[in-house]
Amino acid sequence: MKIVIFSGTTEGKKLSCELADLGVPVLVCVATEYGKADQGKYPGVQVQAGRLDVGDMARLLTPQTLCIDATHPYATQVTANIRAAAKQAGAVYKRLLRQPSPLPEDCLAVRDTTEAVSLLQKTEGNILLTTGAKELSAFAPLGEQRLFARVLPLESSLEACKEAGIAPSRIIAMQGPFGVELNVALLHQFAIRYLVTKDGGAPGGFAEKLKAARACGVKLVVVRRPVDQGEPYETVLDFCKEWIAQCR
Repeated sequence: MKIVIFSGTTEGKKLSCELADLGVPVLVCVATEYGKADQGKYPGVQVQAGRLDVGDMARLLTPQTLCIDATHPYATQVTANIRAAAKQAGAVYKRLLRQPSPLPEDCLAVRDTTEAVSLLQKTEGNILLTTGAKELSAFAPLGEQRLFARVLPLESSLEACKEAGIAPSRIIAMQGPFGVELNVALLHQFAIRYLVTKDGGAPGGFAEKLKAARACGVKLVVVRRPVDQGEPYETVLDFCKEWIAQCR
């Protein structure tokens, strides 16, 4: 009996610790060393860092393994790979899906970054990007004079900013989530007119971004979540407890 959690999220970290407390070996798989450091050390939890393909994932699983996908709601390809690996290995699979935020009528909701860029090309004013380093290059057509980026404090993030033409003076390298006050301060400091974000839910500080944007008269541009199916934290935790009890 073993539980493998593909993580990198706050709820994945929390779940691994709760399950380890029940006396079950837990392996947590994260993509980067940064994710491994963020997961931290906890008795009964083993952490493995590195990007895995379907075959790599399947080799970690067996029919006696409970496979939990607790990856980010926007990591669609990773989720598809995990599902395929679990099916290939015959493992029990559960998707822990962070609950979405209700999108208010005063925000500008777009399907993807391409639509966000198309929308913003028709506007004027400074733009703060908080969608992550991977998407930065897509916003380059908006011009380096308009763009500011808030990214994780990693070399890879700084390199992504460089490739997108974002100057060092326009990079905010910090780990969130951030409170309303800090968001407000940043929006004022850089005279931001548009804040671009994903729906990261409560763990991603979505509500705090919305409140700050409203307080500063900034328009919130939200890249909608990809369509996915999963269950909230408590439901997945209850399932795990039942699975453990049945296996003992």
